[in-house]
Amino acid sequence: MDDGILDEAYQRLHRTGPEFEGWLSNHGPMAVEAMVRHGHGARVKRWLDDYLRQLDERPRGLRPIDDWRDALGDPKRAGDWLAHFDREVRERPWREVLGSWWPRLLPGIAAGATHGVIRVGHAVRALRTDGVNPERLAELGQALGYWAARWQPVPGAGPLTGRSDAAAALAGLPRIPEQTGGIRERLGRLPDLADWPGAVTALRPPGDPAEAERTLTELVHRASLDYLRFGHANPVMLVHAVTAPTAVLRTLPALDPALWAPSVAAAWSATAAVTSVYAPPTPAAPPAVTPVGPAEVFARAARHGDAHVVKLADAVLDAHAATGDAEVLTAPGYAGQLI
Repeated sequence: MDDGILDEAYQRLHRTGPEFEGWLSNHGPMAVEAMVRHGHGARVKRWLDDYLRQLDERPRGLRPIDDWRDALGDPKRAGDWLAHFDREVRERPWREVLGSWWPRLLPGIAAGATHGVIRVGHAVRALRTDGVNPERLAELGQALGYWAARWQPVPGAGPLTGRSDAAAALAGLPRIPEQTGGIRERLGRLPDLADWPGAVTALRPPGDPAEAERTLTELVHRASLDYLRFGHANPVMLVHAVTAPTAVLRTLPALDPALWAPSVAAAWSATAAVTSVYAPPTPAAPPAVTPVGPAEVFARAARHGDAHVVKLADAVLDAHAATGDAEVLTAPGYAGQLI
């Protein structure tokens, strides 16, 4: 991996805000990390030149974060949260910062349509894989700050109490009848579903850290296959049913094992919520997509250029590596057709 390309991209992106046009998420840091990771760094500069044109400047802070509980989930404090975590990652070891804030942020995993946790997952991967430097620390700080500013719980989420594996839990999810509006409006309709309280806790809780990792791996795998059946209904938003649990899975090795079980519960709640508010009740036949190898899967996504296609390809490559199931490799090509 060409670290210099990624660090230069981070420098450019950190002058921009975590959102633009009101509350659309800035996908730049996540997409460029994935492109560089998979050997497509040569595309990053031109891609970023185009992408930066739509972004807003980094928001200015109002006042320091004193009572973090009071400021959590307040997007007007986004500049304050970014400044807060800038200091945190400069003054303390990054794993210590992550370990302190992960359990505080995790209940609000729906933040920014799950982009808060997804951005953290990409930042943690860069730090764990490529080492620590100021640009990567700054990216973790911005990712955590965005998550804190947009912190939003999934209604009804809590500890897992079910007996279902990932496939059965996904199959049992109800659907909101009125699938209109943005994700915040849709999430607000979940409590009206009689089956939702049982569905959001239906996954079998992991008994130990090893089982937590296996459960998340299977969740990403099954959610990737579900994209082939339901992705046509909302090609962009249903990507997050895959990428949110992937981000949590990538972060587990940097966390205390005591945090792994609640991390599984939160990741499941994110996938369950996105599926219930965006997927139709009846699946479509899986698309006819010519299978290709992992390297070509990502190369096609990089050529396509849409950030969601890139991030989905990045996630399913992990799922394929973990399970050997080649069917998941067709999901990014399908997303590329739809988006």
